[in-house]
Amino acid sequence: MIGVIGGSGFYTFFDSDARSVSLDTPFGEPSGPVTIGMVGEHEVAFLPRHGLEHRFPAHKVPYRANMWALRALGVRQVFAPCAVGSLTPEHGPGAVVLPDQLVDRTRHRADTYYDSGAAHVSFADPYCPTLRSAVSGLPGVVDGGTMVVIEGPRFSTRAESRWFAAAGFTLVNMTGYPEAVLARELEMCYATIALVTDLDAGIDAGAGVKVDEVIVEFEKNIGPFKKLVREAIGQVETEHTCTECLSHAGVPLPFDEG
Repeated sequence: MIGVIGGSGFYTFFDSDARSVSLDTPFGEPSGPVTIGMVGEHEVAFLPRHGLEHRFPAHKVPYRANMWALRALGVRQVFAPCAVGSLTPEHGPGAVVLPDQLVDRTRHRADTYYDSGAAHVSFADPYCPTLRSAVSGLPGVVDGGTMVVIEGPRFSTRAESRWFAAAGFTLVNMTGYPEAVLARELEMCYATIALVTDLDAGIDAGAGVKVDEVIVEFEKNIGPFKKLVREAIGQVETEHTCTECLSHAGVPLPFDEG
């Protein structure tokens, strides 16, 4: 089963013939019910990252419960579409970017299932190469870039976004961490697909990022963006063969394989 964690604008993913599953986890309830349906020949589990009607802001999303719930349902591969700001004028609103690196600038988020012992997952390459290859060849996708994840819910200051850009980062986002590392701990393949909604405050000389403008831009592009995610799912091999995203933690996995 392939998982899709949808952010703003992804409250629904299937048109029809889908079932809803509610479940609990050792870390509480996920953001909302998981909807399971078919996309082509793939069974897909869709989870709204922020809950229905955007119940959870980025810094309050129950990330550990979300990833655990998908794993418990049998998901082993996760696409994570999200909205991002661009830190370079080369990728303006409407661009779709497939990042290959991540920088964590969050502060208050539980980002591991291991609360004791020495569990050090390999995270040098945070995104699954197999899933990335399913997306990178699609028309219009920019392959590669570094996404810096900030705590939110506020947007960056001009000085912060100039700092990020000077460091060579490409995108700024509020939800991509700890999702990626939690997926790695659960031995799930994970890849972010990012839709640019704005130029960040230090890149654009205008009035700065405003949420109403971000929403308008996202809604303008959400139809083609959903279509691209469905096309990416269609490119995934039906047999899960990736061995790159094992935790290599050297300790028992944080879930029961049974």
